[in-house]
Amino acid sequence: QVNLQESGGGSVQTGGALRLSCEYSEITFSYYSMGWFRQSPGKAREGVAVLTSYGDVHYADSVEGRFSISKDNAKNTLYLQMDSLQPEDTGMYYCALEPYRRSTLANHSPSIWGQGTQVTVSS
Repeated sequence: QVNLQESGGGSVQTGGALRLSCEYSEITFSYYSMGWFRQSPGKAREGVAVLTSYGDVHYADSVEGRFSISKDNAKNTLYLQMDSLQPEDTGMYYCALEPYRRSTLANHSPSIWGQGTQVTVSS
């Protein structure tokens, strides 16, 4: 079982930036997709970005051009660079892994999840 641990959340003002990290234990699946999701109180969880082991990258329209997903295989870490943060970006952010699937954001259905890290953007 792969373990995922997020970090890097915090409180920033509108226009600020944060970089989330997701450290993972060794991934042995031959192909997979990793993504970031977020959930705000009273709202459904939404996919933010996904990165496949083939190098495909997909973003939600709401974050396109502001957020960037990347992975450092040497450090076993997935990142989400978030720039130009807005109050509507506030939420709990989760790292997730879907084995044996080359996902798009629309069909990304992870089975392995981290505990989450809170991001709060104030106006």
